Amino acid sequence: MLVAAAVCPHPPLLVPQVAGAAAPELDDLRAACAAAVGSLLDARADVLAVVGGADAAASFPGNAAGTLRPWGPDVRVGPGDPVLPLSLTIGHWLLERAHASGGDLPALRFEAVGFDASPAECAALGRRLADSAGRVALLVLGDGSARRTEKAPGYIHPGAVPYDEMLAGALASGDAGRLLGLDPDEARELWAAGRAALQVLGGAAREAPPPAASELLYDDAPYGVGYFAARWAW
Repeated sequence: MLVAAAVCPHPPLLVPQVAGAAAPELDDLRAACAAAVGSLLDARADVLAVVGGADAAASFPGNAAGTLRPWGPDVRVGPGDPVLPLSLTIGHWLLERAHASGGDLPALRFEAVGFDASPAECAALGRRLADSAGRVALLVLGDGSARRTEKAPGYIHPGAVPYDEMLAGALASGDAGRLLGLDPDEARELWAAGRAALQVLGGAAREAPPPAASELLYDDAPYGVGYFAARWAW
């Protein structure tokens, strides 16, 4: 049963060692992500599943490792050889940071969902995760549109801001149905890499009652990419 969920973005620059001198630019986002992840640890879940987009679907154990070496310094999380994709590496880093601040980590699992996974596949994965233990928390790593401004990776698109406003509204209100209804073709056009991961959250929450509490902690596009931090609780 799903008892808590959090959404965070996964830019490498979220990690101060990667951002270097620019690290202060994302201090507000780091604080929002810390609050969102902290709420998952407070939920006393039996299992905390970390979900993020990747080129291909894959499941990883709770001790799986990741590295940010392709984006700069060799910042590592977890023991052993790095196998986690970027999204799950950032999720692991956020959890290690929360754990270092005094939170207790439940049993972890990492799930990569293909960027091009169908809505039905995403919903089915979400349902499996929600049913995997008596108390399940979900950390979802997903960005909004990367076409918000002229300096964005995908240049500017007139539909980018309305799309991200829709995502922000869904996260603020705990609207799982709106997440389930995301159109893969529209997301691809707008370079919204978090679509599949967000639909996993929609699938996990679809059969649950509306969250007792939902809060959007961050909504901005500091580098032309929509970043959100949010938390839901039941």
